[in-house]
Amino acid sequence: MLSVLVAGTGAWRMLHASPRPSESVTMDAAEAAPLPIPPVPPRIAEGEDYEHCLAMLSADPAGANAFAEAWQATGGGDGAEHCLAHAKLAIGETQVGAAMLEKLAQRSHAADLARAAVYGQAGQAWLMAGDATRAYASATLALTLSPDDPDLLIDRSIAAATLERYFDSIKDLDHALSIDPKRDDALVFRGAAYRHLNQMSQAQDDIDHALLLDPDNADALLERGILRQRQSNPEGARKDWERAIALEPDTATADLAQQNLSLLEAGPPTQ
Repeated sequence: MLSVLVAGTGAWRMLHASPRPSESVTMDAAEAAPLPIPPVPPRIAEGEDYEHCLAMLSADPAGANAFAEAWQATGGGDGAEHCLAHAKLAIGETQVGAAMLEKLAQRSHAADLARAAVYGQAGQAWLMAGDATRAYASATLALTLSPDDPDLLIDRSIAAATLERYFDSIKDLDHALSIDPKRDDALVFRGAAYRHLNQMSQAQDDIDHALLLDPDNADALLERGILRQRQSNPEGARKDWERAIALEPDTATADLAQQNLSLLEAGPPTQ
């Protein structure tokens, strides 16, 4: 399962829109957070060098990169390649890291769930690199190995929405929610997809449900603020965006909420 190697999809809070200047701002793929470090088994490999390399990623990514390159040169195998791919992502070489993860998942002899996880990481990395088409392809390969993994389904739905394939996104989110109906992140993403299809009633239902599950879900508040603004309820929108900022300051969600507040303060554009 992808959630074993990656800390869920919370790092991929994207609401997929390119708004007109007078509209609310939402996230796109370029604003995705870096991939988290794989914390627990199953790993793609085992051993002291692997654990040491992974442990270096957060504090010293350049050092992890150098260690993994030297280890790979001496036959480090899957473990060296996996750590090196993450190091490339950590130092900003996202396309290189994404391609390495994809290649590793293709040729590794690890168990299917571990390979699915690495394909999932490749998909997330391709989104970081701004290539949603390859992200969708990697997520699809992951799902051939683990077809009922909600995290993988949500990841592919994000890639689909980034490609403006909102019906495909909703289909994957429907599947994910049929497996785990309490995934408030999936509800938020589906609500955003419905909004893009102008299916506002369904969008509202999903966002309301997400906030019922977690009243402090900042992404749901960001999205509800957008819905309220479109419903000519600027004060309600303001409250939601201010609450999102208070809950998650210094995050992409807070930045977008602040941009929306600034647009609200500026008022409609003059003709």
